[in-house]
Amino acid sequence: MAATPQERSSALRFIVCLGVVSLFADITYEGARSILGPFLKDLGASATQVGLIAGLGEMFAASLRLFSGKLADRTRAYWPITIVGYLINVIVVPALAFVGSWQAAALLVIAERTSKSVRAPARDVLLSEATAKVGHGWGFGLHAAMDQTGAVIGPLFVAAAVARSHHFASAFLGLGLPAAAAVVALMLARAFNPSHGTPAPLIEDQQKLPKVFWTYIAAAGLLACGFVDFPLLSYHFQNAALAKPAVIPFLYAGAMATNGITALLFGKLFDRFGLATLSLGILVSVLALPLGFLGGSYAAMASVACWATGLGVQDATLRSGISQVVSMNKRGSAFGIFNGVYGVAWFIGSATMGLLYDRSVISLVVFGMVAQLGAAIMFFRLRRKLQ
Repeated sequence: MAATPQERSSALRFIVCLGVVSLFADITYEGARSILGPFLKDLGASATQVGLIAGLGEMFAASLRLFSGKLADRTRAYWPITIVGYLINVIVVPALAFVGSWQAAALLVIAERTSKSVRAPARDVLLSEATAKVGHGWGFGLHAAMDQTGAVIGPLFVAAAVARSHHFASAFLGLGLPAAAAVVALMLARAFNPSHGTPAPLIEDQQKLPKVFWTYIAAAGLLACGFVDFPLLSYHFQNAALAKPAVIPFLYAGAMATNGITALLFGKLFDRFGLATLSLGILVSVLALPLGFLGGSYAAMASVACWATGLGVQDATLRSGISQVVSMNKRGSAFGIFNGVYGVAWFIGSATMGLLYDRSVISLVVFGMVAQLGAAIMFFRLRRKLQ
């Protein structure tokens, strides 16, 4: 049944509220992430170790998402679980300013990823309830665009701090303010939207996840395995003297702006054309590998744009596809499984590409391209099943 104008307006307001939360959270996380590769390098980490740290963070987060998603479905405590996840950020990101070794930094990176794993499935259930009223692609795309607005501001803030102090560590301390603001905004979102987050009672025929869901998850895992992480990409930029350390956060900020714009665009396209939109986006993102690792300075900038476009497509479409095939009462588990598989695959891919970088950059490029193109084919074949 189509949503009424009042329902659409209420749902849109709620999506914007959660978008503000993500905006502040991403100022924190993406600001830190924009300098993570060079920061770890200054602490003595190798390319292999940078890849392992990035991947381990996702793997630890992935394993927790499986449990946090099931916990959210079982308890229906979507709000408390989401709040706890954002509270962890207030502590761990500013703490990076005080570490003296890459091992200590790695533990905090893993802790930050863990906080996201706690909150992500429950938050996505809250969000998907609202996107059903306005279109899943548009709703998730709008949320992603606001999310990426924070992802632009964060790296710019960090870039200014690094340019002023000429050190990476001091930039982390000020990121505690937006982390705290995210928690305050979340509490306000709950206060002003009390009707959201109370799904209908569990229905027997909604207890099993459909078969198409598992094929979809396999394709998402393959995509994650071949999608290079920005810390490794930025590590290469600094290692090959393709960009100065102070410039890298600006590249990342530009990437996040591109991410937000493409999320809105591809979200609308998803509501009209379905999964074919995701396959198209992958064909763009796959170009980031040869451009970034085999080209010069201008190719590096183009690679960041392709990488960001691919990320924007994923932000707008991957969760939208799950919302189309899984009922509300099982979405916590579904999002948890999705995030879990995606995170483990990201770890495998990041670790593999980090190892390959120290041995053969061409092998790294081939590995990532084959994995992403395989995922594009799988998603394209699934397009009719999700209509």
